[in-house]
Amino acid sequence: MKDFDEKLTLLRDEIDDIDSQLVELLRRRLTVTAKVGALKSEVGMPIYAPEREAKLFSMRRKQAMDVGLSPDLIEDVLRRLMRDSYESQDASGYQCINPDCKKVVIVGGKGQLGSVFVDLFERSGYQVAIIEQDDWPNSENILAGAGVVIVAVPIQLTSMVIHHLNNLPQDCILADITSIKESPIFEMMKAHSGPVIGLHPMFGPDVTGLIKQTIIACEGRHPEKYNWLLEQFKVWGAKIYPVEAHEHDQAMSMVQVMRHFSTIAYGYHLMAEGADIEKLVDMSSPIYRLELIMVGRLFAQDPVLYADIIFSNKDNINMMKRFAYRFLELLEDVEQDDKSAFVDMFEQVSDWFGDYADVFLQESKSMLLKANELKKH
Repeated sequence: MKDFDEKLTLLRDEIDDIDSQLVELLRRRLTVTAKVGALKSEVGMPIYAPEREAKLFSMRRKQAMDVGLSPDLIEDVLRRLMRDSYESQDASGYQCINPDCKKVVIVGGKGQLGSVFVDLFERSGYQVAIIEQDDWPNSENILAGAGVVIVAVPIQLTSMVIHHLNNLPQDCILADITSIKESPIFEMMKAHSGPVIGLHPMFGPDVTGLIKQTIIACEGRHPEKYNWLLEQFKVWGAKIYPVEAHEHDQAMSMVQVMRHFSTIAYGYHLMAEGADIEKLVDMSSPIYRLELIMVGRLFAQDPVLYADIIFSNKDNINMMKRFAYRFLELLEDVEQDDKSAFVDMFEQVSDWFGDYADVFLQESKSMLLKANELKKH
């Protein structure tokens, strides 16, 4: 037994030494990536380089297989390192794409999402001004000389605010960041004859930067005059997804409205049934824990935000009614013990997903592993 203990101690000492070397290597890597971020900022290069990232993963996966390591393990480690690297690079300032822009005005700049854009523009060296409710008596002075005005107020206030922006400088870019696009763009083009663009940031106010975040862009008027603004977003690390306004609103009825509504309904059902969350968590599989995480995450946020999204467009009611009908349709199959109809439906949906089903299965594995790790703690 003494011999065993000695051997075990030696091996553990060797592991500790290797771990110590790993920590030092990671410190060196973080130092270099911070320099990369600073260098990119000097020339206005986006921090996120998807081609470089994909090439790195490919090289390191091959290297791992050559030495008998799991390529998935190496990619997982690299992805975690890259997240930290992006954060360190993101801590520095950004290049100002358009130094000729004299002022950026964020209407609602003290709000949760508005403040994110205030911070980003300021870090890029722009002069930033904010308009809140009490500032409207002085709004003419605040808006004077503005090169960009972004409306970042709740959906129900957006049209009213836009109507007050009818005397902007001719070359000023007018934009909004609400989750619906057709109506705000229509209102902005009525109020302002200059460049107009509808934006929808696909992230919440808890982000610290825009690396790998998506901003949907819907054309309004004079894209040649607002393209520099999209380039500024890219410098911040964002991915720009251009789409027509009506197509955006149709997609959001499923991506946001129906998804949020069904999640809220499920949380409401759990509460009404008197479910014991602690027991559900203790007895849950990784996939169900992940589902509970997503439900709980929603209820930890501002209820007015979700109410605004769901109530913003009455056309969404028909979408949610169709969802409810299909839910009851499947429930009827279960009630009638018609397994063949249920399996047939399942196979039809599987065929509709096509290759995405396998892609999503692989992507979910890492998320499930993390959920399972959290459960153990």
